[in-house]
Amino acid sequence: MSYSRQSMASGSRSTRGYEFGRTYVVRPKGKHQATIVWLHGLGDNGSSSSQLLESLPLPNIKWICPTAPSRPVSLLGGFPCTAWFDVGEISEDLHDDIEGLDASAAHIANLLSAEPTDVKVGIGGFSMGAAIALYSTTCYALGRYGTGHPYTINLRATVGLSGWLPGWRSLRSKIESSNEVARRAASIPIILAHGTSDDVVPYRFGEKSAHSLAMAGFRQTMFKPYEGLGHYTVPKEMDEVVHWLASRLGLEGSR
Repeated sequence: MSYSRQSMASGSRSTRGYEFGRTYVVRPKGKHQATIVWLHGLGDNGSSSSQLLESLPLPNIKWICPTAPSRPVSLLGGFPCTAWFDVGEISEDLHDDIEGLDASAAHIANLLSAEPTDVKVGIGGFSMGAAIALYSTTCYALGRYGTGHPYTINLRATVGLSGWLPGWRSLRSKIESSNEVARRAASIPIILAHGTSDDVVPYRFGEKSAHSLAMAGFRQTMFKPYEGLGHYTVPKEMDEVVHWLASRLGLEGSR
């Protein structure tokens, strides 16, 4: 395989002192045109993400696959595992761990901050990874994290598979607060995909997330349902992501 995978130790700490794990990098085998940070699901790691991504026919993309900190997770009764933020039962009343979300969003932004200025950058993820990708996208549009600190990465694309949108209730009023924020929201392409038989993050949350984004002014939001699909990815779904990224990022050889 002409991709090269590389791992890097990470000493970055979240605000609560949880240390982020190892970061894996899949280097492009062609001209480097885009860099995407890909975020794993609950209990997983960056290594398994990199193995999936290095098989995709996207030679112009560099993939950065970090590993979340190990932390106690409310959903698991406080049992520790790799998680981008704390999460309870997925429901309409889900409490958002803003501190954890901000810490992970800042870690991801830091990974992208060193990329060359002529390289387009994006974020994608699966399940909880999709949730933090979407949260980062709202930070990009707002120009700030939940804490108010400035968000400075110029995101160009977001992919969310089998996930949900943190902070969906108040998003529309925040986006409508200024023309500049609304312009950024309207500028970023987002693709969401969700299986109709997902028993971990129910399908309705994927659908609601797409609807909330569109209603808030993220006009380039695309939602793809997959009939009968559970909480996992399938080649057909990844093919869709490949074609969407090549088209949206204007990658060489995509037309």
